[in-house]
Amino acid sequence: MVPSFHSDDVTQLFNHLSLLTAKPAHADFAFVETDYALRIEAHAPGVFRLRCLPSAKLDNEKLSTRAKALGDMLLARHEAVSEFQLESAEQGWRIEQGDVVVHLQAAPWRFEIRRGERCVLSSSDQPLALLQGDAPCWQLDLALADEDALYGLGETLGELDRREETVDTDRPADRSLPLLWSTQGWGLYINTFERVEHDLGRDADDRYRARIHAAELDAFLFVGEPGEIINQYSALTGRAGQPGVWPMGLWLDGAVGQDAQALREQARQLREQGIAADVAVLPAPQSYGFQQDKPMLEWDAARLADPRETLAGLQAEQAQLAAWTRPCVPAGTALFDEWEDRGWLLINDEDGSAHVFKGDALSGGRDYGLLDLTHKDVFRMWTERQRQMVDDGLGAVLCNARFDIPDAITSRGGESGALLRAIYPVLARQALFDAVAGHKTPQEGVIASRDLFPSAQRFAWQLGPAVENSWEGLAQSLKSALSTGNSGVPIQVHGLGNAAADTYGMSPELYLRWLAMAVFSANFSLQGVPALRPDAFDEATQALVRHWLEWRFRLVPYVLGIIEDAVRTGLPVQRSMAQAFPADGEARLWDTQYLLGPALLVAPILRPGEDIQVYLPKGEAWWDLSTGWRYEGGTTLDFKAGLDRLPVFGREGHMLCLGPVVGHTSEFNSARLLDEVWMFGMPEHSPVVMRNKIRVMQMQGSSYIKGLEGLKILPSEGLEVKRRGAEVRISRAR
Repeated sequence: MVPSFHSDDVTQLFNHLSLLTAKPAHADFAFVETDYALRIEAHAPGVFRLRCLPSAKLDNEKLSTRAKALGDMLLARHEAVSEFQLESAEQGWRIEQGDVVVHLQAAPWRFEIRRGERCVLSSSDQPLALLQGDAPCWQLDLALADEDALYGLGETLGELDRREETVDTDRPADRSLPLLWSTQGWGLYINTFERVEHDLGRDADDRYRARIHAAELDAFLFVGEPGEIINQYSALTGRAGQPGVWPMGLWLDGAVGQDAQALREQARQLREQGIAADVAVLPAPQSYGFQQDKPMLEWDAARLADPRETLAGLQAEQAQLAAWTRPCVPAGTALFDEWEDRGWLLINDEDGSAHVFKGDALSGGRDYGLLDLTHKDVFRMWTERQRQMVDDGLGAVLCNARFDIPDAITSRGGESGALLRAIYPVLARQALFDAVAGHKTPQEGVIASRDLFPSAQRFAWQLGPAVENSWEGLAQSLKSALSTGNSGVPIQVHGLGNAAADTYGMSPELYLRWLAMAVFSANFSLQGVPALRPDAFDEATQALVRHWLEWRFRLVPYVLGIIEDAVRTGLPVQRSMAQAFPADGEARLWDTQYLLGPALLVAPILRPGEDIQVYLPKGEAWWDLSTGWRYEGGTTLDFKAGLDRLPVFGREGHMLCLGPVVGHTSEFNSARLLDEVWMFGMPEHSPVVMRNKIRVMQMQGSSYIKGLEGLKILPSEGLEVKRRGAEVRISRAR
């Protein structure tokens, strides 16, 4: 790993700026007495791209085919789609875009960004320096106001506000992602696969510092509310595809080493208890891999004695099989030797031999070599082989591909070190998505993973952390989802417990509280080990499990609608209080509450007992789903919640569309996805619901809604419903 830099490593400071050219979409400046230039682009509304590069490249930037490919892996939209106005100002220039103004000071170089009358962000006294250690490194310094609360940059199981932390993108334990934003209304994305060290005020509490180990500096600054920033970030870097309906059902994780027949029998037993699994997950070790002497994938006969019968039988029972895979070939096989000779595996620089990775649980203890997915023929081959497995009936693919690849390995594409470690999981996930979804229109597919990497938000199905079966583990699972959502990843699938945890079982109370939180999330998986199955508990607990699962299936049209919305906006399913209510400083302190989509405020219970306090954000009114009572925002309430209840509040002006009572996603009628509509005050917003065709219009104090034909409507107190053909009128009761 590259060592951190110190102040005496500075080789170039940038202090004096001179204007070269100005166009509507960008302006070029020279750093006087250096060979570098600064290009500022109006990349999108509220989005400014800052690039520091050699002056000679300004008008003659030729990218290699490989550099273009890496650029496409980072950015979905390369072209600037906005404009700004630049004019001279005292001591520098003024860049104006709508209500956002960037003030540039020429000497010494500084910048400040204002939105309206308010300063959103300013640089430090020395914004930019070029450091020289073993290789060039850029240092970017931004000033932090006392009010700046910092969010994003990947997964955390602790405080969601990352201020005073450090994050290193090449340190696996940091679980990093590249988007950072502040509740003050600014965001930052550093556009590189290379290593970036983020200091969020730890060394100096009034300064954010980034050290970017790359030849050029390429950064995007966002101005806006957190939702606007995530929207623009995901439009820039790419958004998730759509998962379809069946992945929204129950997932069942098999016990370690379990074969497909035993997993199928376990699913059958749960179905007899009224709990039907939509997806059965074969656990480690991986249940299929390459043949020893042929480049063909085959099922492990010990795990699937008759793959065709097993897959067909599961599908007949309306269940899909999910299985783990990895782009590897076992060491010591004829195929390993052949691909080593062809250069299709990751090769050691020193002697040209294929690097052998130590065996682990997924490989069944066997050492293995990794396919060099930077090689286009290898990438294509692995995609095609995986597609054959999908065509044979495999429903979903699970793959962790962030490996500890030594620095002394250079890929066929020329990448090594931190760059190769960063792009490898992207290539693996993209190949699998192409295999599962590439031949479908529109693209649908589920590729589940724990990996985090730049562009992770393009592949929505993120797996939650392996935590202890404790109240702390429940809170950590929730924090994981909220922090990755703050970082632009829309979906996390919670595990309902952890079969590999030190503390194996759970109390009925903990199990039900965990389940209730997971019901109000993107999705979750049941654990197949006996101590964590619903039938490990007494009849009263099992009845409550069925109660919460009934709620889950009724919520599927709403949750899938949120995911469909994420395809358009990038916003996550579970939204932190800081993300949803950045101007409410009190709300940010309640960081285990969250919004489920735009309409529901959820306050999960994360400790024993029935007593809980709930904070309702100010500026809104909230309706208790259990009682129908209305509460003004900006207040803290004391509640008692039995095991059949979770504090959930509807946001005034919104509607909740619920599906029918079903026990399995196959029971959804595509012609009648909805059964009931709950209203929270006078409807003002069109509801979020899968395949949304419901529209709300206001006129003369009433709301007129189209698309509610045949649905049961529950208006809030004080409102009345009148049906007028295909239209519903909601007005004040007389």
